[in-house]
Amino acid sequence: MDKISVVTGVAVPLKRANVDTDQIIPAVFLKRVTKTGFDDALFSAWRQDPDFVLNNPAFAGGRVLIAGPDFGTGSSREHAVWALRDYGFHAVLSPRFGDIFRGNSGKQGLVAGEISESDLVALWAAIDAQPGIEASVDLVAKTVTIGDFAVPFLIDDYTRWRLLEGLDDIGLTLRNEARITAFEEHREAWRPRTIPIQPVQPIQPIMINDGAGE
Repeated sequence: MDKISVVTGVAVPLKRANVDTDQIIPAVFLKRVTKTGFDDALFSAWRQDPDFVLNNPAFAGGRVLIAGPDFGTGSSREHAVWALRDYGFHAVLSPRFGDIFRGNSGKQGLVAGEISESDLVALWAAIDAQPGIEASVDLVAKTVTIGDFAVPFLIDDYTRWRLLEGLDDIGLTLRNEARITAFEEHREAWRPRTIPIQPVQPIQPIMINDGAGE
């Protein structure tokens, strides 16, 4: 996961509240077995509407999504974060997030910052005045700036540290690789352990003569 300190790019206003994960990415797309390539699935139902914000050329290449309250509620699916990232968003700002979505965001390199509802309205107004304007989300200062207007956002210190350091769950584990290796070297042989996968020999087909044609 890449380190994140500042996210700068086109600000996209999503003027909807209670956007759950099924609206972010419908369940039909969860059948895919890859972790990438979900950009077409993001808000797929809403994108059928020509007036939906993502269909506005002014917001092409959006990187900062500024959404209404209660964003990312509903079922636990990391695909919601993957879809946002694959589309190009690196930060989402909202007055409230679903707890699981917020947790998944920090693990997948998406900044989820909480802003007040009054600041949300002010940010939307700034975007309405100049569609396509860029926003700058500063993870160090915990501020979002649009033009000359800047407001604070909240993010817990642990998630903020992980994003600044670019640490997903695997990255966190690898920080202790030397200690893990040293522990395994002195681990008693009788204890359960994880071993490398052994190569599987291909199965040769068996020809069966069923007597047909005799």
